[in-house]
Amino acid sequence: MKNIKTSVGHEFAIGKIVCVGRNYAEHAKELGNEIPEKPVIFLKPSSALVFTGDKIIHPNFSEDMHHEVELVILIGKDGENITVESALDYIEGYGVGLDMTLRDIQNELKSKGHPWTIAKCFNTSAVISEIIGKEFFKYSPNMKMSLWVNNSLKQSDSFAKMIFPPEELISYISSIMKLEAGDLIFTGTPAGVGKVVRGDKLEAKIEDKVQLQTEII
Repeated sequence: MKNIKTSVGHEFAIGKIVCVGRNYAEHAKELGNEIPEKPVIFLKPSSALVFTGDKIIHPNFSEDMHHEVELVILIGKDGENITVESALDYIEGYGVGLDMTLRDIQNELKSKGHPWTIAKCFNTSAVISEIIGKEFFKYSPNMKMSLWVNNSLKQSDSFAKMIFPPEELISYISSIMKLEAGDLIFTGTPAGVGKVVRGDKLEAKIEDKVQLQTEII
């Protein structure tokens, strides 16, 4: 089991990684998907997680790995059927993350009506920065998240563009499955996703709050 320590020294055993798809309208459109009426939820295992400075291993069975930069939320206490009004009380801190996706595998599986778990859950498919305690992060929808590949800006947008903001995601997810201390929520990616190859260097930031760096091998 992997642990994560926040910027204020609180340590958690990482539980499930709950990911949100199509949470930015322009990203949904760029992949030809409908804009959802409810959050699109899928899971990654904690074994998929690596940290800033670690490498992303490109699987040999794919030729089309994509980057997806996301705001990541660390849940600090257990909760079920959490109200939107109380949802922020369950957040321990925030970070920036990468939801790496094997787009060719995903499209092939979707075309057959099969689950696309393989495209999302391979080893090193989830990368996260340090988690900054919410007391110091001071989340605002006006914050901007950005991703560079080899120093070239590929994704950049504000959290205001989310279809479902963090408090709505927490409330919705907890109505389906219990959220537990140590769970991570990847809140979705803005437009601009694209292919990365071995040797590419990726850097993601949320303004001057937090950043991560990694490389594809």
